[in-house]
Amino acid sequence: MSGRIPKQFIDDLLVRVDIVDLIDSHVPLRKAGTNYVARCPFHAEKTPSFSVSRTRQMYHCFGCGVSGNAISFLMDYSHLGFVEAVEDLAAFVGVEAPREEQGGGSPVSAREDVSRLYAVMEQVAAYYAEQLRGAEGVKAMDYLKARQLTGEVVREFGLGYAPNGWDGLLGRFDRQSLIDAGMLVVRDDGKVYDRFRGRLMFPIRDKRKRVIGFGGRVLDDALPKYLNSPETVVFSKSKELYGLCELLQKNSRPGRILVVEGYMDVIALAQCGVENAVATLGTATSKTHIDLLFRFASELVFCFDGDSAGRQAAWKATEAALPALKDGRQIRIMLLPGGHDPDSLIRTEGQAEFRSRINGALVLSDYFFESLSAQLDLTTIEGRAQLMAAAKPQLEKIPAGFFRDMMWRRLGEMASSRLVDVPENKATLRSVIGGVAGKAAQKRPSLVRRVLALLIQYPWLQSVAVRRDLSLEGLQYAGQELLNDVLRKVALEKPENGAILLESYRGSSYERAVTALAGMELNVPEGGEEAEFAGALTQLRRQVRQEKLSELLAKDGREGLTLEEKQVLRALLKESM
Repeated sequence: MSGRIPKQFIDDLLVRVDIVDLIDSHVPLRKAGTNYVARCPFHAEKTPSFSVSRTRQMYHCFGCGVSGNAISFLMDYSHLGFVEAVEDLAAFVGVEAPREEQGGGSPVSAREDVSRLYAVMEQVAAYYAEQLRGAEGVKAMDYLKARQLTGEVVREFGLGYAPNGWDGLLGRFDRQSLIDAGMLVVRDDGKVYDRFRGRLMFPIRDKRKRVIGFGGRVLDDALPKYLNSPETVVFSKSKELYGLCELLQKNSRPGRILVVEGYMDVIALAQCGVENAVATLGTATSKTHIDLLFRFASELVFCFDGDSAGRQAAWKATEAALPALKDGRQIRIMLLPGGHDPDSLIRTEGQAEFRSRINGALVLSDYFFESLSAQLDLTTIEGRAQLMAAAKPQLEKIPAGFFRDMMWRRLGEMASSRLVDVPENKATLRSVIGGVAGKAAQKRPSLVRRVLALLIQYPWLQSVAVRRDLSLEGLQYAGQELLNDVLRKVALEKPENGAILLESYRGSSYERAVTALAGMELNVPEGGEEAEFAGALTQLRRQVRQEKLSELLAKDGREGLTLEEKQVLRALLKESM
């Protein structure tokens, strides 16, 4: 869909929505003082540590540290992108998200076009499901019975049948909508015919449960065996995964996701009790797929046939996974015994044995080095050199972090070479330093952090600084750049609450810091925000001025001051008297 959602609409939406009502519709809340609490939906806990503030229109979990506003909650809880979350939030309060016009197109008509495609795809899915139960669907139904699928799982995944005629859809639905949705093929002479004919149909749904495309399987020996919808405005097979919608409906935080190769594998596994499987849509597993899945689970298991094609697919998935392997993420590779796919194997061995295979699957690091070294003689210099030549370009793809460091070290150990140096890892150093600094901050709260947290959570306090002339201009201190930016942004945009200010930092270099400060516990009694802020800011001014005074006095005694520094010193001495 073209056009951006106007910022003013997003700000107005965050004023209009009540975050307590929104979150309560997903996670039941109970009153606790001035806030509302629940057990956190983002991590497992026994006692409630998830707090929602109606005053600030923000939430924070004191257990896992997650914070945000109404948009952030929908993105994390419902696994939505930013635009999808804004649209859902707009629907929650009964309005439609507008779009800014770009390049002369009508944003209204663009929305209507997309809505029209979703509507026709839903209607087509219902039509195919109806045909499966009719006289023409007997052959497809017999195939499903032969695959031992129950009526319950057939309905859950919305399976259907596309009749063998050339115009089964054309006489029932709007012609142009079917063309735009990829359901009709347009010939050179302008005539059209049904893309799917005589096939078992698998509706492909997005995370919002909307039908966006189809996969069709032949019921004889015709080719191609599987046929997918073409790329459309609402469907891109390189960005979608079959079965993800159904998985998330049962478990929004599965922890582990199994990636298999076929639609029928996903369905058969679900029927046998393994309900955390998804499949790519006839494409190789990509980094886009992997990043998408890591939004819902910290561990992925790639399941491939054990034949040559399966091993090649496993290696391609490994290559795609390396750039996505940040600390805290894990991938395993599970190769099946010869002659089996997941469907046949789980029916042969049973669920317990199949799960045991998943648990015993090779972690990606082991699979990576075993695959590269399998045909090499590491007792020779030549073999070790070949290993280094093959591994180094792949390891360079891994993001900075502890996992990357350990992979480089393992390469050095296997190659018995001191030539393998762990590349400088600034991110790791920052995380270590940040952790130490974070612990120090917990012991000795920073005045700057408190001033910032108060200002971010209660933006109207910016007027207090102006009214009481509590300026920090001309002074230098840690956190100065961020505090100045927040003060400037509040003065310019005048956000009505902290949720709107938080939203204005989405995607910026300050987003992480601002989000953390938005969730910082202040323990300020209601109505005492102004006094607390004025007191903290006054203390900060005094502290910064005293530090500057001490610095100048020390320098004066050591080497003397410039004319400008002497003027600053006199001003500070005058103020301290």
